[in-house]
Amino acid sequence: MGATIIGTGRMARGIATRLLAGGHDVTLMGRDPKKAADLAAELSSAAELSSPAKGGAVVHAATLGSPIADDVVFLAIWYPAAAQVVQQYGAQLAGKVLVDITNPLNASFDELAVAADTSAAEEIAKLAPPGSRVIKAFNTTFARTLASGQVGGYPLDVFIAGDDVKAKATVAQLATDGGLRAIDVGPLRRARQLEGMELLMMTLQRPMGTGYMSSLKILS
Repeated sequence: MGATIIGTGRMARGIATRLLAGGHDVTLMGRDPKKAADLAAELSSAAELSSPAKGGAVVHAATLGSPIADDVVFLAIWYPAAAQVVQQYGAQLAGKVLVDITNPLNASFDELAVAADTSAAEEIAKLAPPGSRVIKAFNTTFARTLASGQVGGYPLDVFIAGDDVKAKATVAQLATDGGLRAIDVGPLRRARQLEGMELLMMTLQRPMGTGYMSSLKILS
């Protein structure tokens, strides 16, 4: 399975690392063609030298605005930019699984920038064309932890919310293939709680001194 990641930042790098480790081809798409190409080259080299991708999975680079061929699209950019990209592509996204990883923070990074009765994922779903399936996932995993896929010897938990069962299963499979543990938390409206959970996690990083190398984990 191939997936397109819109974004070339740290989260794009982390998610691409796990997808490649799971044997899935990746297309990195960004506004800056050179940055996308450089990241693609970096990931390709890392896979060849340290942790070869399963099945010869490869990573490509593309410029934002190019056609999207993959059925799964990760929105690995800031929330306002993600909303703009969904509007930009419009009907081209029909039938695709759109994975919203964003956390809609305010300017001071201490509150959510959406109302309590909605979420970034639900707002993106309103903008997405009919037939597209919006899934909330990976918003509670820090970029640095995705490099190895684990913290403290435990695989990262990826909480998945969405209204389409097959789309959630697709995202869960991608996560599992990359060595992560997928947890279905219910319908898309559960993204409200996931975004709130991650806001709390972000505010705890400095006082706990964990340097964004911690993870939300369910143990029993």
